[in-house]
Amino acid sequence: MRIHIATDHAGLEFSTQLQHHLAGQGHDVLDHGPLEYEPLDDYPAFCIRAAQAVVRDQADGVDALGVVFGGSGNGEQIAANKVRGVRAALVWSIATAELAREHNDANVIAIGARQHTFDEASTFIDRFIATPFSHEERHVRRIAQIADFEDDGTLMPDPRATAGGPDVLADDSSSFDPEAG
Repeated sequence: MRIHIATDHAGLEFSTQLQHHLAGQGHDVLDHGPLEYEPLDDYPAFCIRAAQAVVRDQADGVDALGVVFGGSGNGEQIAANKVRGVRAALVWSIATAELAREHNDANVIAIGARQHTFDEASTFIDRFIATPFSHEERHVRRIAQIADFEDDGTLMPDPRATAGGPDVLADDSSSFDPEAG
């Protein structure tokens, strides 16, 4: 399998270890940066390029996934999810690694390199790679809804909206106060 990886300064040492780990398992590993330690570097471009490569490979029929990481994994996940066709999940356990694939058909995962040991994180990554998508109808349906919104803004109808009325957060009889948050 082809694995695209990206990080920032917080995960550079982790990235080097991960590349050796994955290549040792027979994966084709492509590093999208950074090339050297720079304490003030910015992760978005690295993570977006890795995510774009995953989508491009998958569109070309190449079996590919992505792993992005930084201090917490949060920003890296957000950046990757800006790429059309990416379903990036923040992974912090074996269970979240499995569910990301089984239920969400995630094609990219984000991990906080400062939150886990290398052994923990590599275990999450190995499980993510090894876990297949379940193809259960409910998961396929939900992923399609996300793709529809990504493509053209389509959402399922708001069940609170009146027939022919606007898609609203709540009607006047609701106890929800949108002004209060």
